Amino acid sequence: MAAPDKLDRYKAKRNFAITSEPAEGGDEGSEALSFVVQKHWASSLHYDFRLELGGVMLSWAVPKGPSYDTADKRMAVHVEDHPISYSSFEGEIPAKQYGAGKVIIWDKGTWHPIGDPEQGYRDGNLKFELHGHKLLGKWALIRIKNRQSSKQEAWLLIKEKDGYMKPAAEFSVVDEYPDSVASLPAPTSAAASPKPAPAAAEAPKAELPAKLSPQLATLVEGPPRDPENWVYEIKFDGYRLLARVDGKSIQLFTRNGNDWTKKLASLHATLKKMKLLRGWYDGEIVVLNDKGVPDFGALQNAFDAESTADIVFFVFDAPYLDGRDLRGLPLDSRREQLQQVLAERPSEQVRFSDVFDAPPQSIVASACQIGLEGVIAKRRDSVYRSSRSADWIKLKCSHRQEFVIAGWTDPKGSRSGIGALVLGVHDEDGKLVYAGNVGTGFNSRSLEEIRARLDEVPATKSPFAAKVAMVGKPHWVEPVLVAEVTFGEWTSSGHIRHSVFHGLRTDKPASEIVREKAASAPKKTKAKAQPVARPAEASHALSTRLRVTNPERVIDTSTGITKVELVRYYALVGELMMEHLHDRPVSLVRAPAGVGGQLFFQKHAETEKLPGIRQLDPALYASHPPMLEVESPQGLLSAAQWNVVEFHTLNTVASSFEFPDRLVFDLDPGEGVAWSEVKKGAELMHVFLEQLGLPGFLKTSGGKGLHVVVPIKRQHDWDSAKGFAQAVVQHMAQTLPQLFVAKSGPKNRVGKIFIDYLRNGLGATTACAWSARARPGLGISVPVGWDELGKLKGGDHWTIRSAQTRLDKGNEPWAGYAKATKALTKAMKLIGYQA
Repeated sequence: MAAPDKLDRYKAKRNFAITSEPAEGGDEGSEALSFVVQKHWASSLHYDFRLELGGVMLSWAVPKGPSYDTADKRMAVHVEDHPISYSSFEGEIPAKQYGAGKVIIWDKGTWHPIGDPEQGYRDGNLKFELHGHKLLGKWALIRIKNRQSSKQEAWLLIKEKDGYMKPAAEFSVVDEYPDSVASLPAPTSAAASPKPAPAAAEAPKAELPAKLSPQLATLVEGPPRDPENWVYEIKFDGYRLLARVDGKSIQLFTRNGNDWTKKLASLHATLKKMKLLRGWYDGEIVVLNDKGVPDFGALQNAFDAESTADIVFFVFDAPYLDGRDLRGLPLDSRREQLQQVLAERPSEQVRFSDVFDAPPQSIVASACQIGLEGVIAKRRDSVYRSSRSADWIKLKCSHRQEFVIAGWTDPKGSRSGIGALVLGVHDEDGKLVYAGNVGTGFNSRSLEEIRARLDEVPATKSPFAAKVAMVGKPHWVEPVLVAEVTFGEWTSSGHIRHSVFHGLRTDKPASEIVREKAASAPKKTKAKAQPVARPAEASHALSTRLRVTNPERVIDTSTGITKVELVRYYALVGELMMEHLHDRPVSLVRAPAGVGGQLFFQKHAETEKLPGIRQLDPALYASHPPMLEVESPQGLLSAAQWNVVEFHTLNTVASSFEFPDRLVFDLDPGEGVAWSEVKKGAELMHVFLEQLGLPGFLKTSGGKGLHVVVPIKRQHDWDSAKGFAQAVVQHMAQTLPQLFVAKSGPKNRVGKIFIDYLRNGLGATTACAWSARARPGLGISVPVGWDELGKLKGGDHWTIRSAQTRLDKGNEPWAGYAKATKALTKAMKLIGYQA
């Protein structure tokens, strides 16, 4: 145990009656020394680097975190020793306590000294190897000679030259892997010999999460080249389902998190009788035909008839089981434990998904021969990731996938209902493109039922992004229904041939449907260890595709934020931001001299050197040059490389430019307005909108104020929408003149909040959600829920450096935005506004 005096400074700084940090304790490693890096959002974000030595954790605070670039000499401030038990601490240090803020275990593992560690530590030249999830290879901590007045020793954390080093312009470990590894088992040393698969007792204890996203498979061209390292299961022709079992509480969720518990009453009852161990059970629900083969049409009929007693749940994974998080264990270990649980509780309705007992070379052929859709191959040693992964691959017998239904043609002859369905898929930019028709696979009943569903969602024009040349005149529908179709091949023009309809899918949103493209067959597993991506992390490889010029140029002198930090931030939030940028004209705010210099607001630009950004049709805004659209996350990066800091969007989409689809009320506080008044003003705005029957969605502005966004139906022209917004603001200012003002200008809003309605005119823009702001600190605009308003500390509550604390929420607070659109007609009457 630690000598008492080694922890005196640590204990003196903390009140253990308030903070949940450990006071002392922790066992020394019996075979290897441990290390931990804790990501700490205190007064500023930094990384606490800790090495076990002499019964304590030697500790350094590293403001920028580790770097794999040997040229980077990262400042590491030597701080007080911590108890070994601190290595497992993850949580919130309360306000007004030393180090107040959130702490996560960013990395952990073992370290191996190079030379005598005690001597190296005393001499200020400590060299070592790390074997962590993210940090690997040789490193050094070098003490700098301090001035006499310095209270804390300054050291440098440096990457030594080895096979793991990478240039900072190409790779940033803190940006690529931002999340916690607390739930993962300790990594095995790269030099150690392979160990048997961990038993359940070795998996970390964990509370059962309320939600879980499933691991998804990647379509590939052929079987893996190292078949002995894979297991092969049936590719079930059904719906993905995850069962959350917590004692008597059992919930059934689709892959997108929809609760189907009530729809599956029979299965729910069976699971209840089985008395399964607490956990998440991942599998597929199917209906078997008389040959014992899954039949997707029969499954759909079961739901249509609300008769789901024949549904069978094949379970193939258990990410959580018996109070432990198994996601970090190898697949073989998870399956072994799952099989044992189900074997002890046999059921015809809940079955273990077994593997194929056949030579790997003939598995796909065998599956196709017995009428299966295909095979799922899974890497034996893979962990469970809540994302699409190349560790699970799809090998299909024929081409089969989902398509968006865009319309239908008239039936001919004696046929009723429909002739054929007009199909589409979304391209890489999220636009719906024509993919062909399907007119076979129907019976008289399904023809009538599908026609009834189509009649519920008629549309007045084609939902395709481009004009489609078709024989006859189809009846267009809103692109919200999804069809499952098999087909012979894709033509060179991107259409399917020899298609057969199998049924409608209700477990997948139409917005996610894209053309499935097979990747290359997986290569053999490399033995060399690499930093491991956590299941909850997105891959931010986009940031490595762009060569950033002047990456270390400081763009905000108040914080020292550099250009490459901004580029990496946009790589981090790219997918989240595209939900707010898609099909929307955008304006760019450039800051070539940094946020303190002159800013350039650009609505038009040449895009040859801006991959991922395109010019829109000049006819949209006839009297102006072509406007711009960010087509993909790559566009955010190329713009940031071009010194763009802010992205602003118009209140319309390019496909329907003549009508706005939202209103924006920008609460802009004048001089002397307290933040508490701004929050009060937003809540009053919310209440008034509710009285008008309008939804309001809240986001921080990234600056001083807040934005309230109202999604509206595209029924009113620009002047009407702006006039209505002005009427709302004038009503608020007349009702509460002590708080609001309806006139712009600094003099008019001293001590008051100006609700800026001018952002609702033609050509006006507002900072996009997740956009950084060209202000000191680089605050960001973030979607928030109304229940979070009271906790906000300012319009710049989050910055590009603290954005990672919000990624788990993402766009979730605005989940109902698309379905919340309202017409303004009723609200206009209530407020007495005449368009």
